[in-house]
Amino acid sequence: MRDNDPVILGAAEERSTAAPTRPTDDTGLPRSGPAGGASRRPTAGGGPAGRWLPRIVMAGLVLAALSLRPPITSLGALLEEVRDGLGMSGTVAGLLTSVPALCFAVFGIAAPRLARRWGPGTIVCAGLAAITLGVAARPFAGATGGFVAASTIALAGIAVCNVLIPVVIKAWFPDRVGPMTGLYTMALALGTSLAAALAVPMAGALGGSWRAGLAVWAVLAAVAALPWLVVTRQRAAAAAPSAGGAARPEDAPLRITSSPTAWWLALFFGLQSTAAYITMGWMPQIFRDAGVPAGTAGVLLAVTMAVGVPLSFVVPRLAARMRHQGPLVVLLGLCGLAGQAGLWLAPAAGAWAWALLMGVSNCTFTLALTMIAMRATSSAGVAKLSAFVQCVGYLLAIPGPLLVGTLYQHSGGWGLPIALTAGLMVPQIALGVLAGRDRRIEDEV
Repeated sequence: MRDNDPVILGAAEERSTAAPTRPTDDTGLPRSGPAGGASRRPTAGGGPAGRWLPRIVMAGLVLAALSLRPPITSLGALLEEVRDGLGMSGTVAGLLTSVPALCFAVFGIAAPRLARRWGPGTIVCAGLAAITLGVAARPFAGATGGFVAASTIALAGIAVCNVLIPVVIKAWFPDRVGPMTGLYTMALALGTSLAAALAVPMAGALGGSWRAGLAVWAVLAAVAALPWLVVTRQRAAAAAPSAGGAARPEDAPLRITSSPTAWWLALFFGLQSTAAYITMGWMPQIFRDAGVPAGTAGVLLAVTMAVGVPLSFVVPRLAARMRHQGPLVVLLGLCGLAGQAGLWLAPAAGAWAWALLMGVSNCTFTLALTMIAMRATSSAGVAKLSAFVQCVGYLLAIPGPLLVGTLYQHSGGWGLPIALTAGLMVPQIALGVLAGRDRRIEDEV
């Protein structure tokens, strides 16, 4: 029997429960047919939408990736105007920079349970709808409380999409995890860079209103939800006949906290997120304090973010071909250490080189997402691992930028903050090497 939703978890992942357990291919997903054969990819029922569903899912992945970061980076570009317009205090504005990581951790943990109940395609669609609603409403909320509440709705939608999109990739494209993760993260980096670069010009083009400059990004999220509506509708068409199936032995509860690999990966994700947030939040100020003009400092940050666009497509492809991703972890980590050393020794003289090196190092995010998909054998395993890694990781990343700001304020320079960031890079490399070993969480628990 065919399955319309590629990543329906638990007992719904394999509809035919009477047949014996199928052998798995090298990705860990069941092969079609009792004797093995071609790698199983989820398919849909008849009709044009069913036949085109894999391409629709691919388009949905790209559009979702483009829409997941503009709600954050567009706010950063217009934060001064938002503060003036809402009478927001500096403390509240500072806390807004930590709210995304907190929301990613708090709301992301619920994603696997929601996906098991309604299917990840449906939850991704709902997440994009929440982004649309929150982004469209927050500029017109009228007060700081309403702005924060609407932003939280949007960030909750981003959180569930963050967790579930690696699951969709694992289930729909089990033999192309690397390339598809690369396509997704490349679009993610592109959306991040475009929103940061275009937020202010778009606000000017829309009458100089920061409210319109923030709300316009809701259109992108609304468009991104359309392919997922098709996926959700196709799943609903076949859901009723498949109800009542018994759970399979491999659907037994998975104690993710018992897996050492899950912990290594979560800590690795947390440290790379810390480094990324510090880079995005403080690198322009480091350059400005070294005498680099403010406009140039902004361009240098844009260069750092733009480096991730092509590399986000290359790194997952390389990682997927390697049994051990440790060498890539070391290479990216050494680029980060070199960039930090440059920022400490000669921030202005080698500014462009340090920006490029930090951009390369930030691709550890792409590598971490790829490893999430590779460290579990089933969609259910990827869902739980993705939620655990991202929730723990984002919680760990919250204090990093705040601590850097405190050290900068009390020391009067960038020596201690850069030393802290560089010091954190060492355990990041070590944990990434451990997480990159050829292991599966199902084997460990």
